[in-house]
Amino acid sequence: MKLFQRYIIFNYLKNFLIIFLSLEFFYVGIDVLSNYTKFPDSANLQLLYIVFKTLDAVNYSVPLSIVFAMIVTKFGMIKSNELVTLYAIGVTKKSVVRPLFLSALSLSLIYISLNFTSFAYAYEYSRNLLKYSTIATNSKGLFLKNNDQYIYFKKLDPIKKQATGIKIFNVQGNNLSKIVSAKSGYFYEDSWVLKDVVIKTKPRVNSISDKGLTEVEQKKYVTLKDFRPKIIENVHKGAYNMSIIDTIDALSFFASQDINLDRVKTLLYSHILFPLFAPFLVVILFYRLPISSRFFNMAFLSFIFIFITLSTWGVLFILTKLSATSVIFPELGVILPITLLGFYALKQYYKEN
Repeated sequence: MKLFQRYIIFNYLKNFLIIFLSLEFFYVGIDVLSNYTKFPDSANLQLLYIVFKTLDAVNYSVPLSIVFAMIVTKFGMIKSNELVTLYAIGVTKKSVVRPLFLSALSLSLIYISLNFTSFAYAYEYSRNLLKYSTIATNSKGLFLKNNDQYIYFKKLDPIKKQATGIKIFNVQGNNLSKIVSAKSGYFYEDSWVLKDVVIKTKPRVNSISDKGLTEVEQKKYVTLKDFRPKIIENVHKGAYNMSIIDTIDALSFFASQDINLDRVKTLLYSHILFPLFAPFLVVILFYRLPISSRFFNMAFLSFIFIFITLSTWGVLFILTKLSATSVIFPELGVILPITLLGFYALKQYYKEN
């Protein structure tokens, strides 16, 4: 990597850090002022709420900071005539935009990788702390369908992966064939282990001599393979958010069932593809910015490009919400706009010299 490219990367990352921290403090500060009266009584929980809210703010501040940092970096180079000097000695636009794009892409990939972890649940945890003074709440009265089974949980703790009052109804055609009842159970490895189980089996009765209803008691009973507690809770609550791993598990688990998965698909596409709009926009806006401040008002032009960035982010955000509510297909609301931005950025990169 050449010296001027290392210099550009250094300035870009410095500007990114300043803008990112500013947006984080602004977002968290406004939230704290708005919800201070609802804070939990414990100082530890209050601090924990601020930490989770700071992590939640990353979802908004990182993509915007990536683009804003490029705008500030290029305006700084324009103001100091560094950009004109680079072009004058034979440096191409591609050589200048390349370190900016790679830096933006690296930051976006780091952000995407965070969504593989519990970072994705920061909003849910902060919301629970504000409403219930606890990180996770027990879900009650869950009734779900899994293939030919109807499952009821009286109470589910998704963090401890435990449940009480479990009933599983097996249905063959239109006939109830078996009822599995358990006082409690826990999720171990990839299946549910039920304790103190009563299994009632109702066979088909064709004549009076056929065997009737049977009842068997067992200490343990293993069932519901891959029926993960977090999937159960998120499907029941409508999925505030899910990590990439849990989203993929939910899609694979419910793929064969007659369930609308638009919200889950939208979450997956949003985690993986939505952040990529920022590096694409970095390339597009770079080629639209002038190389000299002699013929334009720098303050007004910076306002225009910030407005374009916020408008693009806002439109994509609205399309994501419309996709989550099945107003439009997730592929049209998330994948298509990001793909078009990527192709346009690629066209600009190979068109300009």
